[in-house]
Amino acid sequence: MYFVYVLKKAKNKELYYDYTDNLERRVQQHNLRYNNKLIYYEAYLSESDARRREKRLKNYGQSITYLKSRIKDSLVM
Repeated sequence: MYFVYVLKKAKNKELYYDYTDNLERRVQQHNLRYNNKLIYYEAYLSESDARRREKRLKNYGQSITYLKSRIKDSLVM
């Protein structure tokens, strides 16, 4: 299983997008330095699907705009 996830950085409140095959481990790695907050994730069976989705979130404004509208209450927490 592969996960595309969104973290809200504690330091500057920016969003960070990435994908991994072990969500729990990856979030723990991010939190070694800062107390980042996992605010969203999606699960995929295929690594290529997860990689494609992560790339769209990073490179296409419309994808992230739509996602932000879906999770707007999570963004303010």
